[in-house]
Amino acid sequence: MKRRNHYTRIHRTTVVLLLAWFGATAACSDKPRSRLEQIWNAGKIVMITDTNAHDYYQYRRRPAGFEYELAEAFADYLGVGLQVVTPGWDKMFGTLNSGKGDFVAAGLPQLPYWREFVDFSDTYLETAKHVIVHMDNHTIRAMNDLNGKKVHVGWGTSIHRRLLALNDEGYDIRIVPHKKVTIEELIRRVAEKDIDITIADSHVAYLNRRYYPVIRKSIAVSGLQHLGWAVRKGDAELVEIINVFFDRIIREGKFAQIRDRYNASRDRFDYFDLKKFHERVDSRLPPYESVIMRESRDHDFDWRLIAALIYQESHFDPEAISYTGVRGLMQLTLETAGDLDVEDRRDPVESIAGGIKYLKWLYDLFGDIPASDRMLFTLASYNIGYGHVRDAQEIARKKGFEPNSWIALRRTLPLLSRSAYYRQTTHGYARGNEPVRYVDRIMTYYDILRWKALARG
Repeated sequence: MKRRNHYTRIHRTTVVLLLAWFGATAACSDKPRSRLEQIWNAGKIVMITDTNAHDYYQYRRRPAGFEYELAEAFADYLGVGLQVVTPGWDKMFGTLNSGKGDFVAAGLPQLPYWREFVDFSDTYLETAKHVIVHMDNHTIRAMNDLNGKKVHVGWGTSIHRRLLALNDEGYDIRIVPHKKVTIEELIRRVAEKDIDITIADSHVAYLNRRYYPVIRKSIAVSGLQHLGWAVRKGDAELVEIINVFFDRIIREGKFAQIRDRYNASRDRFDYFDLKKFHERVDSRLPPYESVIMRESRDHDFDWRLIAALIYQESHFDPEAISYTGVRGLMQLTLETAGDLDVEDRRDPVESIAGGIKYLKWLYDLFGDIPASDRMLFTLASYNIGYGHVRDAQEIARKKGFEPNSWIALRRTLPLLSRSAYYRQTTHGYARGNEPVRYVDRIMTYYDILRWKALARG
Protein backbone atom coordinates (compact mmCIF):
# COMPACT_ATOMS: atom_id res chain seq x y z
CA MET A 1 0.00 0.00 0.00
CA LYS A 2 1.28 3.44 -0.88
CA ARG A 3 0.39 6.90 0.33
CA ARG A 4 0.89 9.66 -2.18
CA ASN A 5 0.39 13.40 -2.14
CA HIS A 6 0.23 14.83 -5.69
CA TYR A 7 -3.54 14.93 -6.03
CA THR A 8 -3.93 15.48 -2.30
CA ARG A 9 -2.20 18.84 -2.54
CA ILE A 10 -4.17 19.90 -5.58
CA HIS A 11 -7.63 18.53 -4.90
CA ARG A 12 -7.99 18.11 -1.14
CA THR A 13 -10.34 21.10 -0.98
CA THR A 14 -12.70 19.48 -3.47
CA VAL A 15 -12.71 16.22 -1.53
CA VAL A 16 -13.28 17.95 1.81
CA LEU A 17 -16.22 19.95 0.41
CA LEU A 18 -17.81 16.81 -0.98
CA LEU A 19 -17.30 14.98 2.29
CA ALA A 20 -18.78 17.89 4.20
CA TRP A 21 -21.84 17.85 1.96
CA PHE A 22 -22.26 14.09 2.32
CA GLY A 23 -21.67 14.36 6.07
CA ALA A 24 -24.32 17.04 6.45
CA THR A 25 -26.76 14.83 4.58
CA ALA A 26 -25.93 11.83 6.75
CA ALA A 27 -26.30 13.90 9.92
CA CYS A 28 -29.99 14.23 9.19
CA SER A 29 -30.43 10.47 9.69
CA ASP A 30 -29.26 7.72 11.96
CA LYS A 31 -27.46 5.93 9.13
CA PRO A 32 -23.89 4.74 9.76
CA ARG A 33 -21.03 6.65 8.21
CA SER A 34 -20.83 6.48 4.41
CA ARG A 35 -18.31 4.29 2.68
CA LEU A 36 -16.43 7.37 1.57
CA GLU A 37 -16.08 8.53 5.17
CA GLN A 38 -14.89 5.06 6.17
CA ILE A 39 -12.26 5.17 3.42
CA TRP A 40 -11.10 8.60 4.56
CA ASN A 41 -10.88 7.53 8.20
CA ALA A 42 -9.09 4.26 7.35
CA GLY A 43 -6.54 6.12 5.24
CA LYS A 44 -6.81 3.62 2.39
CA ILE A 45 -9.09 2.52 -0.41
CA VAL A 46 -9.31 -1.11 -1.57
CA MET A 47 -9.38 -1.81 -5.29
CA ILE A 48 -10.78 -5.12 -6.56
CA THR A 49 -9.42 -6.14 -9.94
CA ASP A 50 -8.13 -9.01 -12.06
CA THR A 51 -4.54 -9.98 -12.80
CA ASN A 52 -3.64 -9.46 -16.46
CA ALA A 53 -1.53 -7.17 -18.64
CA HIS A 54 -4.26 -4.57 -18.98
CA ASP A 55 -5.75 -4.31 -15.48
CA TYR A 56 -3.05 -5.13 -12.94
CA TYR A 57 0.20 -7.07 -12.63
CA GLN A 58 3.49 -7.04 -10.75
CA TYR A 59 6.76 -6.29 -12.54
CA ARG A 60 10.02 -6.24 -10.58
CA ARG A 61 7.92 -6.33 -7.42
CA ARG A 62 6.16 -3.14 -8.45
CA PRO A 63 2.48 -2.87 -9.45
CA ALA A 64 1.48 -1.81 -12.96
CA GLY A 65 -1.47 -1.95 -15.34
CA PHE A 66 -3.91 0.53 -16.86
CA GLU A 67 -6.62 0.04 -14.25
CA TYR A 68 -4.06 0.04 -11.44
CA GLU A 69 -2.59 3.37 -12.54
CA LEU A 70 -6.05 4.92 -12.72
CA ALA A 71 -6.81 3.59 -9.24
CA GLU A 72 -3.48 4.88 -7.94
CA ALA A 73 -4.33 8.35 -9.29
CA PHE A 74 -7.76 8.10 -7.60
CA ALA A 75 -6.16 7.22 -4.28
CA ASP A 76 -3.87 10.22 -4.73
CA TYR A 77 -6.94 12.35 -5.40
CA LEU A 78 -8.52 11.22 -2.13
CA GLY A 79 -5.25 11.51 -0.25
CA VAL A 80 -5.30 7.91 0.92
CA GLY A 81 -3.28 4.76 0.32
CA LEU A 82 -4.22 2.11 -2.23
CA GLN A 83 -4.61 -1.59 -1.48
CA VAL A 84 -5.27 -4.14 -4.24
CA VAL A 85 -7.10 -7.46 -3.96
CA THR A 86 -7.43 -9.98 -6.81
CA PRO A 87 -9.99 -12.63 -5.82
CA GLY A 88 -10.47 -13.95 -9.36
CA TRP A 89 -12.81 -12.84 -12.12
CA ASP A 90 -15.84 -14.77 -10.86
CA LYS A 91 -15.46 -13.54 -7.26
CA MET A 92 -15.01 -9.79 -7.77
CA PHE A 93 -18.62 -8.77 -7.20
CA GLY A 94 -18.91 -11.12 -4.22
CA THR A 95 -15.79 -9.56 -2.71
CA LEU A 96 -17.23 -6.08 -3.27
CA ASN A 97 -20.61 -6.82 -1.75
CA SER A 98 -19.11 -8.63 1.24
CA GLY A 99 -17.30 -5.41 2.20
CA LYS A 100 -13.79 -6.70 1.46
CA GLY A 101 -13.18 -4.03 -1.13
CA ASP A 102 -14.45 -0.58 -2.08
CA PHE A 103 -14.68 -0.62 -5.87
CA VAL A 104 -14.10 -2.91 -8.85
CA ALA A 105 -11.82 -1.62 -11.62
CA ALA A 106 -11.39 -4.34 -14.24
CA GLY A 107 -12.57 -3.06 -17.61
CA LEU A 108 -16.22 -3.80 -16.79
CA PRO A 109 -18.89 -3.01 -19.40
CA GLN A 110 -21.94 -1.46 -17.80
CA LEU A 111 -24.29 -4.31 -18.65
CA PRO A 112 -27.94 -4.30 -17.48
CA TYR A 113 -27.73 -7.62 -15.62
CA TRP A 114 -24.71 -6.44 -13.64
CA ARG A 115 -26.59 -3.31 -12.61
CA GLU A 116 -28.79 -5.59 -10.51
CA PHE A 117 -25.81 -6.20 -8.19
CA VAL A 118 -23.69 -3.02 -8.40
CA ASP A 119 -23.78 0.66 -9.30
CA PHE A 120 -21.47 2.01 -11.99
CA SER A 121 -19.51 5.20 -12.38
CA ASP A 122 -19.70 7.32 -15.52
CA THR A 123 -18.00 5.92 -18.62
CA TYR A 124 -14.23 6.34 -18.83
CA LEU A 125 -13.55 4.13 -21.87
CA GLU A 126 -15.54 2.66 -24.75
CA THR A 127 -14.93 -0.74 -26.30
CA ALA A 128 -16.55 -3.46 -28.41
CA LYS A 129 -16.18 -7.22 -28.46
CA HIS A 130 -14.32 -8.58 -31.48
CA VAL A 131 -13.51 -11.97 -32.91
CA ILE A 132 -9.79 -12.74 -32.57
CA VAL A 133 -8.20 -15.10 -35.09
CA HIS A 134 -4.75 -15.86 -36.47
CA MET A 135 -3.82 -13.52 -39.31
CA ASP A 136 -3.86 -16.53 -41.67
CA ASN A 137 -7.51 -17.18 -40.83
CA HIS A 138 -9.88 -15.35 -43.19
CA THR A 139 -12.95 -17.51 -42.62
CA ILE A 140 -14.83 -15.10 -40.34
CA ARG A 141 -16.15 -12.17 -42.35
CA ALA A 142 -19.73 -11.93 -41.09
CA MET A 143 -21.71 -13.06 -38.06
CA ASN A 144 -23.15 -16.07 -39.88
CA ASP A 145 -19.60 -17.36 -40.38
CA LEU A 146 -19.52 -18.14 -36.65
CA ASN A 147 -22.26 -20.76 -37.03
CA GLY A 148 -20.85 -24.18 -36.26
CA LYS A 149 -17.48 -22.75 -35.18
CA LYS A 150 -15.86 -23.41 -31.81
CA VAL A 151 -15.31 -20.15 -29.95
CA HIS A 152 -13.22 -20.30 -26.78
CA VAL A 153 -14.09 -17.85 -23.98
CA GLY A 154 -13.71 -17.38 -20.25
CA TRP A 155 -16.59 -18.93 -18.31
CA GLY A 156 -19.05 -16.42 -16.83
CA THR A 157 -17.45 -13.39 -18.45
CA SER A 158 -19.36 -10.68 -20.30
CA ILE A 159 -18.03 -12.25 -23.52
CA HIS A 160 -19.47 -15.64 -22.55
CA ARG A 161 -22.83 -14.00 -21.82
CA ARG A 162 -22.76 -12.18 -25.13
CA LEU A 163 -22.30 -15.40 -27.09
CA LEU A 164 -25.12 -17.07 -25.14
CA ALA A 165 -27.34 -14.13 -26.07
CA LEU A 166 -26.36 -14.48 -29.74
CA ASN A 167 -27.33 -18.16 -29.69
CA ASP A 168 -30.66 -17.18 -28.16
CA GLU A 169 -31.13 -14.88 -31.14
CA GLY A 170 -30.75 -17.85 -33.51
CA TYR A 171 -27.03 -18.26 -34.12
CA ASP A 172 -25.37 -21.65 -33.71
CA ILE A 173 -22.03 -20.83 -32.11
CA ARG A 174 -20.26 -23.74 -30.42
CA ILE A 175 -19.20 -22.01 -27.22
CA VAL A 176 -16.25 -23.55 -25.37
CA PRO A 177 -16.12 -21.93 -21.90
CA HIS A 178 -12.92 -22.17 -19.85
CA LYS A 179 -12.74 -21.72 -16.09
CA LYS A 180 -9.73 -19.90 -14.61
CA VAL A 181 -8.24 -19.13 -18.04
CA THR A 182 -7.45 -15.51 -18.90
CA ILE A 183 -8.25 -13.88 -22.20
CA GLU A 184 -4.52 -13.42 -22.71
CA GLU A 185 -4.03 -17.16 -22.49
CA LEU A 186 -6.74 -17.70 -25.09
CA ILE A 187 -5.18 -15.08 -27.37
CA ARG A 188 -1.82 -16.82 -27.00
CA ARG A 189 -3.42 -20.10 -28.03
CA VAL A 190 -4.91 -18.43 -31.10
CA ALA A 191 -1.48 -17.01 -31.99
CA GLU A 192 0.04 -20.49 -31.70
CA LYS A 193 -2.86 -22.01 -33.70
CA ASP A 194 -3.83 -24.23 -30.79
CA ILE A 195 -7.38 -22.87 -31.09
CA ASP A 196 -9.01 -21.00 -33.95
CA ILE A 197 -11.22 -18.33 -32.39
CA THR A 198 -11.66 -16.35 -29.23
CA ILE A 199 -13.39 -13.05 -28.44
CA ALA A 200 -11.80 -10.01 -26.77
CA ASP A 201 -12.70 -6.44 -25.98
CA SER A 202 -11.08 -4.12 -28.50
CA HIS A 203 -8.82 -2.36 -25.98
CA VAL A 204 -7.52 -5.73 -24.78
CA ALA A 205 -7.01 -6.89 -28.37
CA TYR A 206 -5.01 -3.76 -29.22
CA LEU A 207 -2.70 -4.30 -26.27
CA ASN A 208 -2.16 -7.98 -27.02
CA ARG A 209 -1.22 -7.31 -30.65
CA ARG A 210 2.08 -6.04 -29.25
CA TYR A 211 2.75 -9.42 -27.69
CA TYR A 212 1.29 -11.56 -30.46
CA PRO A 213 1.63 -9.69 -33.78
CA VAL A 214 0.18 -12.66 -35.67
CA ILE A 215 -3.31 -12.22 -34.21
CA ARG A 216 -5.97 -10.30 -36.11
CA LYS A 217 -9.01 -8.43 -34.85
CA SER A 218 -11.95 -9.52 -37.00
CA ILE A 219 -15.69 -8.72 -36.87
CA ALA A 220 -17.43 -7.16 -33.89
CA VAL A 221 -19.99 -9.30 -32.06
CA SER A 222 -21.34 -6.41 -29.99
CA GLY A 223 -22.06 -2.75 -30.32
CA LEU A 224 -20.08 -0.09 -28.52
CA GLN A 225 -19.94 -0.78 -24.78
CA HIS A 226 -19.18 1.67 -21.98
CA LEU A 227 -16.71 0.75 -19.26
CA GLY A 228 -17.09 1.93 -15.68
CA TRP A 229 -15.94 1.24 -12.15
CA ALA A 230 -18.39 -0.66 -9.95
CA VAL A 231 -19.36 0.04 -6.34
CA ARG A 232 -21.91 -1.51 -4.01
CA LYS A 233 -25.55 -0.69 -4.66
CA GLY A 234 -26.43 2.57 -2.98
CA ASP A 235 -22.86 3.91 -2.59
CA ALA A 236 -23.91 7.19 -4.22
CA GLU A 237 -21.21 9.29 -2.54
CA LEU A 238 -18.42 7.06 -3.79
CA VAL A 239 -19.85 7.01 -7.33
CA GLU A 240 -20.10 10.78 -7.28
CA ILE A 241 -16.52 11.38 -6.27
CA ILE A 242 -15.27 8.79 -8.80
CA ASN A 243 -17.16 10.73 -11.48
CA VAL A 244 -15.64 14.02 -10.32
CA PHE A 245 -12.21 12.39 -10.40
CA PHE A 246 -12.64 11.00 -13.93
CA ASP A 247 -13.93 14.32 -15.21
CA ARG A 248 -10.91 16.08 -13.76
CA ILE A 249 -8.18 13.76 -15.02
CA ILE A 250 -9.74 13.62 -18.47
CA ARG A 251 -9.81 17.44 -18.70
CA GLU A 252 -6.27 17.77 -17.33
CA GLY A 253 -4.80 15.13 -19.66
CA LYS A 254 -3.76 12.71 -16.92
CA PHE A 255 -6.16 10.06 -18.23
CA ALA A 256 -4.71 10.28 -21.74
CA GLN A 257 -1.20 9.95 -20.35
CA ILE A 258 -2.09 6.72 -18.52
CA ARG A 259 -4.09 5.36 -21.45
CA ASP A 260 -1.29 6.02 -23.93
CA ARG A 261 1.20 4.07 -21.81
CA TYR A 262 -0.85 0.95 -22.53
CA ASN A 263 -2.29 1.82 -25.93
CA ALA A 264 0.34 4.06 -27.54
CA SER A 265 0.50 3.80 -31.33
CA ARG A 266 -2.57 1.55 -31.42
CA ASP A 267 -3.64 3.19 -34.67
CA ARG A 268 -0.12 2.91 -36.11
CA PHE A 269 0.28 -0.81 -35.54
CA ASP A 270 3.13 -2.13 -37.67
CA TYR A 271 2.93 -5.91 -37.95
CA PHE A 272 6.27 -6.27 -39.72
CA ASP A 273 8.10 -4.07 -37.22
CA LEU A 274 6.76 -5.90 -34.18
CA LYS A 275 7.22 -9.32 -35.74
CA LYS A 276 10.83 -8.41 -36.53
CA PHE A 277 11.31 -7.13 -32.99
CA HIS A 278 10.10 -10.42 -31.47
CA GLU A 279 12.39 -12.36 -33.80
CA ARG A 280 15.45 -10.23 -33.09
CA VAL A 281 14.92 -10.33 -29.34
CA ASP A 282 15.40 -14.08 -29.68
CA SER A 283 18.16 -14.07 -32.30
CA ARG A 284 20.21 -10.89 -31.71
CA LEU A 285 19.73 -9.79 -28.10
CA PRO A 286 21.19 -12.81 -26.19
CA PRO A 287 24.90 -12.03 -26.87
CA TYR A 288 24.48 -8.59 -25.30
CA GLU A 289 22.13 -9.38 -22.41
CA SER A 290 24.79 -9.85 -19.75
CA VAL A 291 26.58 -6.56 -20.45
CA ILE A 292 23.26 -4.68 -20.71
CA MET A 293 22.20 -6.15 -17.37
CA ARG A 294 25.50 -5.30 -15.70
CA GLU A 295 25.75 -1.73 -16.95
CA SER A 296 22.05 -1.06 -16.31
CA ARG A 297 22.34 -2.33 -12.75
CA ASP A 298 25.34 -0.08 -12.12
CA HIS A 299 23.22 2.96 -13.04
CA ASP A 300 19.95 1.73 -11.48
CA PHE A 301 18.11 1.33 -14.79
CA ASP A 302 15.80 -1.52 -15.81
CA TRP A 303 17.88 -3.47 -18.33
CA ARG A 304 14.82 -4.19 -20.45
CA LEU A 305 14.25 -0.48 -20.97
CA ILE A 306 17.87 -0.16 -22.11
CA ALA A 307 17.40 -3.13 -24.45
CA ALA A 308 14.32 -1.41 -25.92
CA LEU A 309 16.38 1.75 -26.44
CA ILE A 310 19.18 -0.20 -28.13
CA TYR A 311 16.73 -1.89 -30.46
CA GLN A 312 15.21 1.45 -31.44
CA GLU A 313 18.69 2.80 -32.12
CA SER A 314 20.33 -0.09 -33.96
CA HIS A 315 18.10 -3.20 -34.06
CA PHE A 316 20.84 -4.90 -32.01
CA ASP A 317 23.31 -4.47 -34.89
CA PRO A 318 26.77 -3.35 -33.62
CA GLU A 319 27.76 -2.32 -37.17
CA ALA A 320 24.78 -0.02 -37.63
CA ILE A 321 25.56 3.41 -39.12
CA SER A 322 22.93 6.11 -39.55
CA TYR A 323 22.83 8.68 -42.36
CA THR A 324 24.14 11.26 -39.85
CA GLY A 325 27.21 9.16 -39.09
CA VAL A 326 26.32 7.89 -35.62
CA ARG A 327 27.49 4.32 -35.05
CA GLY A 328 27.13 1.16 -33.02
CA LEU A 329 24.52 -0.43 -30.83
CA MET A 330 23.68 2.84 -29.08
CA GLN A 331 24.34 5.10 -32.07
CA LEU A 332 26.81 7.43 -30.39
CA THR A 333 28.10 10.50 -32.18
CA LEU A 334 31.86 10.84 -32.53
CA GLU A 335 31.83 13.83 -30.15
CA THR A 336 29.77 12.04 -27.49
CA ALA A 337 31.92 8.93 -27.79
CA GLY A 338 35.01 11.09 -27.18
CA ASP A 339 33.44 12.67 -24.09
CA LEU A 340 32.64 9.20 -22.76
CA ASP A 341 36.09 7.74 -23.56
CA VAL A 342 34.55 5.29 -26.04
CA GLU A 343 37.40 4.44 -28.42
CA ASP A 344 35.50 2.11 -30.76
CA ARG A 345 31.80 2.84 -31.23
CA ARG A 346 31.37 -0.50 -33.00
CA ASP A 347 32.56 -2.44 -29.97
CA PRO A 348 29.36 -3.69 -28.27
CA VAL A 349 30.69 -3.49 -24.72
CA GLU A 350 32.10 0.02 -25.17
CA SER A 351 28.98 1.23 -26.95
CA ILE A 352 26.60 -0.14 -24.32
CA ALA A 353 28.65 1.13 -21.39
CA GLY A 354 29.10 4.55 -22.98
CA GLY A 355 25.49 4.87 -24.07
CA ILE A 356 24.11 4.00 -20.64
CA LYS A 357 26.56 6.38 -18.99
CA TYR A 358 25.34 9.14 -21.32
CA LEU A 359 21.71 8.24 -20.60
CA LYS A 360 22.40 8.49 -16.85
CA TRP A 361 24.01 11.89 -17.34
CA LEU A 362 20.86 13.10 -19.11
CA TYR A 363 18.65 11.51 -16.47
CA ASP A 364 20.47 13.35 -13.71
CA LEU A 365 19.94 16.65 -15.54
CA PHE A 366 16.19 16.13 -15.30
CA GLY A 367 16.06 16.00 -11.52
CA ASP A 368 13.30 18.63 -11.61
CA ILE A 369 10.92 16.33 -13.55
CA PRO A 370 8.41 14.11 -11.68
CA ALA A 371 9.49 10.47 -11.45
CA SER A 372 6.63 9.27 -13.68
CA ASP A 373 7.86 11.40 -16.60
CA ARG A 374 11.57 11.74 -15.96
CA MET A 375 12.69 8.84 -18.14
CA LEU A 376 10.45 10.01 -20.99
CA PHE A 377 12.20 13.39 -20.95
CA THR A 378 15.54 11.57 -20.81
CA LEU A 379 14.76 9.36 -23.81
CA ALA A 380 13.54 12.33 -25.84
CA SER A 381 16.85 14.10 -25.04
CA TYR A 382 18.83 11.03 -26.12
CA ASN A 383 17.11 11.36 -29.47
CA ILE A 384 16.87 15.09 -30.11
CA GLY A 385 19.26 16.65 -27.59
CA TYR A 386 18.90 18.06 -24.11
CA GLY A 387 18.71 21.69 -25.24
CA HIS A 388 15.79 21.07 -27.61
CA VAL A 389 13.80 19.38 -24.84
CA ARG A 390 14.35 22.38 -22.58
CA ASP A 391 13.26 24.62 -25.48
CA ALA A 392 10.04 22.59 -25.79
CA GLN A 393 9.48 23.08 -22.07
CA GLU A 394 9.83 26.83 -22.50
CA ILE A 395 7.25 26.77 -25.31
CA ALA A 396 4.95 24.82 -23.00
CA ARG A 397 5.46 27.40 -20.26
CA LYS A 398 4.56 30.27 -22.61
CA LYS A 399 1.42 28.43 -23.73
CA GLY A 400 0.28 27.91 -20.16
CA PHE A 401 0.95 24.16 -20.15
CA GLU A 402 2.66 22.31 -17.32
CA PRO A 403 6.27 22.35 -18.61
CA ASN A 404 7.40 19.39 -16.49
CA SER A 405 4.74 17.10 -17.93
CA TRP A 406 5.27 14.68 -20.81
CA ILE A 407 1.67 15.38 -21.86
CA ALA A 408 2.70 18.98 -22.59
CA LEU A 409 5.95 18.00 -24.30
CA ARG A 410 4.11 15.70 -26.71
CA ARG A 411 2.31 18.84 -27.87
CA THR A 412 5.24 21.27 -27.92
CA LEU A 413 8.13 19.18 -29.24
CA PRO A 414 6.60 19.07 -32.76
CA LEU A 415 6.44 22.88 -32.71
CA LEU A 416 10.25 22.99 -32.85
CA SER A 417 10.00 22.46 -36.61
CA ARG A 418 7.86 25.59 -37.09
CA SER A 419 9.67 28.87 -37.64
CA ALA A 420 7.16 30.83 -35.55
CA TYR A 421 8.36 28.82 -32.56
CA TYR A 422 11.94 27.69 -33.14
CA ARG A 423 13.11 31.22 -33.99
CA GLN A 424 12.27 32.15 -30.39
CA THR A 425 14.21 29.26 -28.83
CA THR A 426 17.80 28.98 -27.66
CA HIS A 427 18.71 25.93 -29.75
CA GLY A 428 16.66 26.58 -32.88
CA TYR A 429 15.10 24.18 -35.36
CA ALA A 430 14.56 20.48 -34.65
CA ARG A 431 12.42 17.71 -36.16
CA GLY A 432 10.22 17.65 -33.08
CA ASN A 433 7.86 14.91 -34.22
CA GLU A 434 10.70 12.38 -34.17
CA PRO A 435 11.31 12.23 -30.39
CA VAL A 436 7.59 11.71 -29.76
CA ARG A 437 7.50 8.70 -32.09
CA TYR A 438 10.88 7.59 -30.75
CA VAL A 439 9.69 7.52 -27.13
CA ASP A 440 6.43 5.80 -28.09
CA ARG A 441 8.29 3.01 -29.87
CA ILE A 442 10.78 2.47 -27.05
CA MET A 443 7.99 2.25 -24.48
CA THR A 444 6.13 -0.23 -26.70
CA TYR A 445 9.25 -2.41 -27.03
CA TYR A 446 9.84 -2.09 -23.29
CA ASP A 447 6.29 -3.20 -22.56
CA ILE A 448 6.79 -6.27 -24.76
CA LEU A 449 10.04 -7.17 -22.97
CA ARG A 450 8.34 -6.80 -19.59
CA TRP A 451 5.51 -8.99 -20.80
CA LYS A 452 7.97 -11.64 -21.99
CA ALA A 453 9.55 -11.64 -18.53
CA LEU A 454 6.13 -12.08 -16.89
CA ALA A 455 5.11 -14.78 -19.38
CA ARG A 456 8.21 -16.78 -18.49
CA GLY A 457 7.15 -16.60 -14.84
